[in-house]
Amino acid sequence: MKVPALLILLVEDNADHAELVRRNLARHNPAHRLVHLRDGESALDYLFQRGVFAPPKAPPRPHLILLDLRLPKLDGLEVLRQVKQDPELHLIPTVILTTSDAERDLFRAYDGHANSYLAKPLDFGAFTGLLETFGRYWLGCNRYPWPEARPRGS
Repeated sequence: MKVPALLILLVEDNADHAELVRRNLARHNPAHRLVHLRDGESALDYLFQRGVFAPPKAPPRPHLILLDLRLPKLDGLEVLRQVKQDPELHLIPTVILTTSDAERDLFRAYDGHANSYLAKPLDFGAFTGLLETFGRYWLGCNRYPWPEARPRGS
């Protein structure tokens, strides 16, 4: 099954990691659109359409969120908490992509209703392999709750 072009929000403060993600997405489907934000506060402004992202310039909602935990201004767990508590945003699949493989972070992320938790390997080849596996599933197989197709009253 071919997944239509997705809008993916990447919240990542490491420019090198963000570039690897961008390249991987382009390999899977060049039509996928990536919005890259570098801190948790900007991510919430984007998602809740506040500040520079307020109407009439409000961006469309993403189909998928890739979220680092260790972010400036506001950490990823707080971003996750606010997204999953919001009735308009909670269905957006949120994948944690972080350098932390600490059990505490893993449990806190799933307790906050993360849809997946991926620990970034330190090795470049392993990180690239992880992104390839991520892409095959999330960009090739997974079905998304398209916001524009949501049935009334649900």
